[in-house]
Amino acid sequence: MGQVRSREIGHEQPGRVLVLASPSETNQGLVEVLRGKAEVVVIESIDEAIEKLRHERFDAILTDTADFLPLERALISAQASLILNTLGEGVCIVDSEGRCNWMNRRMHDWPPRVRENVRRTCQEALQLFSTQVSPASPETPTFSRSKRYALNLDEQQYLEMIASPVISPSTGRVGQVVAVVWDSTSTRRLQQKIDAIDGAGRELVRLESDLISKLSVDQRLKLLEEKIIRYTRDLMHFDHFAIRLLDRATRRLELVIAVGLPPEAMAVELYAETEGNGISGYVAATGRSYICPDVERDPRYVTGLDRARSSLTVPLRLHDKVIGVFNVESRQLAAFNEDDRQFAEIFGRYVAVALNILDLMVVERAGVAHKVADDVCAEAAGPLNDILSDARLLMDEYIGNEDLRGRLQQIIDNAGLIRRCLDQAAQGPRALLGVSELRDSPDPILAGAEILVADDEPNIRATISDVLRKFRANVTVATSGAEAIALVESRPFSLVISDIRMPDKNGYDVFAAARRRSATMPVILMTGFGYDPNHSIVRASQEGLHAVLFKPFKAAQLLEEIRRALQAVALSR
Repeated sequence: MGQVRSREIGHEQPGRVLVLASPSETNQGLVEVLRGKAEVVVIESIDEAIEKLRHERFDAILTDTADFLPLERALISAQASLILNTLGEGVCIVDSEGRCNWMNRRMHDWPPRVRENVRRTCQEALQLFSTQVSPASPETPTFSRSKRYALNLDEQQYLEMIASPVISPSTGRVGQVVAVVWDSTSTRRLQQKIDAIDGAGRELVRLESDLISKLSVDQRLKLLEEKIIRYTRDLMHFDHFAIRLLDRATRRLELVIAVGLPPEAMAVELYAETEGNGISGYVAATGRSYICPDVERDPRYVTGLDRARSSLTVPLRLHDKVIGVFNVESRQLAAFNEDDRQFAEIFGRYVAVALNILDLMVVERAGVAHKVADDVCAEAAGPLNDILSDARLLMDEYIGNEDLRGRLQQIIDNAGLIRRCLDQAAQGPRALLGVSELRDSPDPILAGAEILVADDEPNIRATISDVLRKFRANVTVATSGAEAIALVESRPFSLVISDIRMPDKNGYDVFAAARRRSATMPVILMTGFGYDPNHSIVRASQEGLHAVLFKPFKAAQLLEEIRRALQAVALSR
């Protein structure tokens, strides 16, 4: 016995010694001496020793000198094999003939078609490496000694593989290829889904095309809603969800789109607060997404989907500001994971942008009208002044020619009318266009109709009231949203006309009050310049808003919308 491999046998506690030895008298004597100081296990073959060392701990190994080196090499090989077999990736070695000389347990567990695909790819890699690697010389270019491959197995499974050449030290040539292979199917599908959601999101915000630009705001909203619902179901596989937008003035989360949720869930009032306003209120207040794996165990959860078991809520962000929430519910326990959260957050950003674009169209349409009016006024001012000056001079020259003077006076009157119309248009949202063109006449549709007009701008209130009274309508005016709501709650009206932006209550508040009073009471909202921060148009259009008028609008347009709304109510009775 000549070699001892030892960790250190302690004196206080007996150690364990593995003895690899034949049962000779000399060895027996040595074993007996060791037994007095440690626990001794005697093994007669190297294979048995290796197996024992794999499963048990020893403090020292005693072996003959001739057996020591083979045992050490076998141990190193066994440890390397153990490490390779515990890897989650498949590992194999392929030679220059395309034969797989060795593979670890993970590679062996894969189906034959996978192993064959890997073998062929290794063979291709070896041929490539053989052309790149030659005996070292100054002319040999440097290159990466590993190559990455993506293996697509019938669009059902995706593998990633890194092949590295094994270069012979003696010849400097490639004799084998070592490949490390792992299944990237879930990663690839995750990326494909993200790409699909990204594409759907880009489609959501494409509201500026020629076709869409011809649609009214409520038609655009309907189109956007259809897209959101379709993509949410087809790509996200969510069937029960709600989108709420944040009213910054009141901090209330207003319901805009709801699919697959009961009426009682949609009727719940929620505010952007961390406590007492459900998960949606918490997400809107903190800006943090929230996965609820079990609604019965979560105190933040409030009424939602019937028999709901879990939910996912993400913020709708626009320029890093939370403008609402996207809430999804499921009847399955723990139905949502981190991937779902990531998908919903990406999709939610596009939803926020799309809804914002829809609101900004209010600015676009009204702003364009105002700019055109300003441009026309500037361009027409000079020529109109010239016409008026020339006509007045001719009037003085043709005193006595009453026929000609009458025609000149008509020119002067028409030029003055054009100037007044342009001045009206230039006033923007504080004016109503084409009022002077209207003539008093009985109107069977408007006559006797009880119409409420709510606007904090005195000129608008007075002008609309005068126009409607010309057609024998009974007009009640409100100077604020709160006053309009009080009037609607106190008495019935045939129709309500309300401005969107008022100091206290907004247009949606007035619309909602009218809806509470009567489901058939038509409402027309008006808006001027500026963003609709309370999303009145978006929200009201979801619930049956009759029309939106962009100031400055023509009196004839207002009358047309009123007649259409009153006729629709009459036909529905």
